[in-house]
Amino acid sequence: MARAGGMREQKITLGEMRESGPTRLLVYCADYRCAHSVTIDAGQWPDDVRLSDLEPKFTCRACGHRGADVRPLFAVDKPASGYPAHG
Repeated sequence: MARAGGMREQKITLGEMRESGPTRLLVYCADYRCAHSVTIDAGQWPDDVRLSDLEPKFTCRACGHRGADVRPLFAVDKPASGYPAHG
């Protein structure tokens, strides 16, 4: 996400993410028309790397667009029915 003056919003570090539980990332293509996404393990990067530092490094395998929206993958508890639990 861009801020005034051309600076991107700084997201949390991978270390901060890991402290709250997630170890995997959801990576969405930054081209809203594509909407391709993948799940990857964040273990290949050190704790001081910010999610926003990773975003420009990804290239979509589906459409070739450079840039991504990177978010922590939080586990979702599912009851035996298979539908997500609502609290």
